[in-house]
Amino acid sequence: MAEPQRDTTEKLYSLIANEEDARVCTDISDDACQEVPRNFFLILGSLVLTKLGDLLISPKTVLAWLLGAVGAPALVAWLVPIRESGSLIPQMVIGAWVRQRPVRKWFWVGGSLGQAVSVAAMAGSVWFLDGNAAGLGVVGALILFSLARGFCSVAMKDVQGKCVPKTRRGRLGGLATTIGGSATVLLTVLLFWERGEPTLPFYVSLLGLAAVLWVIASVLFSGIEEEPGETSGGGHALQEAIRNLSLLRDDAPFRHFVITRALLLCSALASPYFVLLAQQQDDSGWLLGSFLLASSLASSVSATVWGWMADRSSRQVMIRGAVIASGVCLVIGVWNLLTGESASSPWFYPAAFFVLSIAHAGVRLGRKTYLVDMAGGNKRTDYTSVSNTVIGVLLLVTGGISALASLISPTAVILLLGLMGAAGTVSAVRLKEVE
Repeated sequence: MAEPQRDTTEKLYSLIANEEDARVCTDISDDACQEVPRNFFLILGSLVLTKLGDLLISPKTVLAWLLGAVGAPALVAWLVPIRESGSLIPQMVIGAWVRQRPVRKWFWVGGSLGQAVSVAAMAGSVWFLDGNAAGLGVVGALILFSLARGFCSVAMKDVQGKCVPKTRRGRLGGLATTIGGSATVLLTVLLFWERGEPTLPFYVSLLGLAAVLWVIASVLFSGIEEEPGETSGGGHALQEAIRNLSLLRDDAPFRHFVITRALLLCSALASPYFVLLAQQQDDSGWLLGSFLLASSLASSVSATVWGWMADRSSRQVMIRGAVIASGVCLVIGVWNLLTGESASSPWFYPAAFFVLSIAHAGVRLGRKTYLVDMAGGNKRTDYTSVSNTVIGVLLLVTGGISALASLISPTAVILLLGLMGAAGTVSAVRLKEVE
């Protein structure tokens, strides 16, 4: 890197990290400390691009509308479970593979390129195929997308743990979410401002743009200077995966964290039911746009604050996010029980969705920072892969329970998830501080 560019990077990092004379390099090597500013911004850029790409192919919005447009609405129900669980369940095996390599950034690079190819395949499916054939093409590509995402998830936490100091990881995630959220606000306005129902070519263009974003992100991430890490225990992937399950039995703090994370799934699972309640009263395009805008604004206004708070106590961030998430679910659920689901204005739900999205940003950032900070060395990869695999399975189970509850009404699901979040709050209070 040229000296002027390095000096600029150093100054920007000092401003963000609030450092003046001495750089904080907690929990990383002395050699890695020298490359912290450069690596910080390369990781930041990669995360921002992928967050923007996630909006463009959101299963809850864009892909769901897309399948309806091509005549495959019956497949919409599979989008969110495949997107989430498909990247989480295989992570014990993926984690064992990652452990065998001292430098792990290339797993993230490969995963990002895999996501780009998968999104391009989605675009090709809806452009060249019709009806259920196009829908099956999108679902098949989404499976590959989720698997590629699994490699990125495991590798990111490990690379971040080796390249970014312990007390600066929360603000990295917070900044990435804030910048990405701000960009998505602009994109949402462009999407729905004086525009009717988006056309098929418009959706294909969005998918193509998303694919390009993941390619650029992979190029940025490849430039990270990563120190070689531990490779002990990197045996046969499946055997290592099975062996790592013993962490749930033998490691009490980790087991407690996984239980807490499972209960806090409420903040993610409740969102579609807020959208469903609003859609029952008004199915206009601007109402859908308001949910996208609410999600983007929530990330923009809250993520950086959550990030700074997580560097002080990620446990407190999880607790506060859980209180807000469970609270808004219980309030909406009780309100609908008392007034009837058709009594509220549909615009009431985007406002509640906004609050829930703020809470979810806190829960998500808090538990990610907590996991990275509670482990060191190879444990970080093991913790990530085991917890993600277990959560992937529980996500399918909880999704099935929610689907059964939805046969009663969306309000029943929201109340159930609110109670689940309340239990998660109690569990988070009992976690130990790791910062």
